Amino acid sequence: MMPESTAVGRLIQCLRKLPGVGPKSAKRMAFHMLERDRDGARQLAQALQQAADCVVHCARCNNFCEDRICGVCQSPRRDHSLLCVVESPADLQSLDEAGVYNGLYFVLMGHLSPLDGIGPEELGIDRLEALLDEGAIKEVILATNLTVEGEATAHYVGELVRARNIRATRIAYGVPVGGELEYIDRNTLTRAFSGRSEV
Repeated sequence: MMPESTAVGRLIQCLRKLPGVGPKSAKRMAFHMLERDRDGARQLAQALQQAADCVVHCARCNNFCEDRICGVCQSPRRDHSLLCVVESPADLQSLDEAGVYNGLYFVLMGHLSPLDGIGPEELGIDRLEALLDEGAIKEVILATNLTVEGEATAHYVGELVRARNIRATRIAYGVPVGGELEYIDRNTLTRAFSGRSEV
């Protein structure tokens, strides 16, 4: 058995930190890069270093970007009266790639989960409220995941939205209960958006 203090052992341990990667998968990836793709391993290391050093949160929507304000928030082609609230950058990317929505976003970077110590402060709800208080938003589309936590988060945000007399809608049919937007296909997302309802 290879000691964990070796470079290979440290590589395997680092790969295990990735979601969905167990010990066997981490070993396979580590050995593949070292045996067959050292250039790819170096490129991966460089890309990780660059992302860790350069990527920040957009000051407006909280998505990942390399500038103070991301390209989506700066775009004049976007409908600035619509705001879609999502849990993660992966959800934003899935919706944007599907082409079913052309407004702005707010990324929560998670969902409410009191048992895990994740409350409104950890999700940047104060920043979302400041965005709503600017007065330009006419509709907020709640596109959190259809999990228990996602539903609780949508309900909480919906209350904040309605308190400001802004229309709040929720993505509806098409997305299975327990499903996560990141893994939903384009047609299903299109149906979910067209079938959104008042909350």
